[in-house]
Amino acid sequence: MRLKLDFDELAEDFFEDTRLLGIVAPVKDYQLCWQLNHFLRFDFRINHDIEIQLSKKQRTYFFGVYQYPEPSSSLTHYLYNNQFDGEYLLQEFRHLDFLWLLKGDLVDDHMLRDLIGSIRGIHSVQLVTELTNEKIKSKGHLIF
Repeated sequence: MRLKLDFDELAEDFFEDTRLLGIVAPVKDYQLCWQLNHFLRFDFRINHDIEIQLSKKQRTYFFGVYQYPEPSSSLTHYLYNNQFDGEYLLQEFRHLDFLWLLKGDLVDDHMLRDLIGSIRGIHSVQLVTELTNEKIKSKGHLIF
């Protein structure tokens, strides 16, 4: 008997009750995280255990993921690097430098608007936009 993974169902489960932001900020990932931690009081840390690896053109590409679990909440923030060595984690969003996933608890529109406004206040950030799940073609690339 062979078992087959249903990636559509896996992606659907993973993205249930999530919100996703796209960010344009032409800085290194650690610099953006430092600014977010310093100015917005987050505590993003790199999590090598959930780093995304993609194999394309006989090469392996590594996309760093930073994580911040909110204290006394089940909400966790994940900041993905969308670029590595000329490749993109989400090909359809080549213009974005980072992807910010909010997962683990319901995030209402008011909270998301406040977060977007705060992120826009960071000097190196040029654009912040919400990405709807329907727009993401390669959702599987975000699953760790």
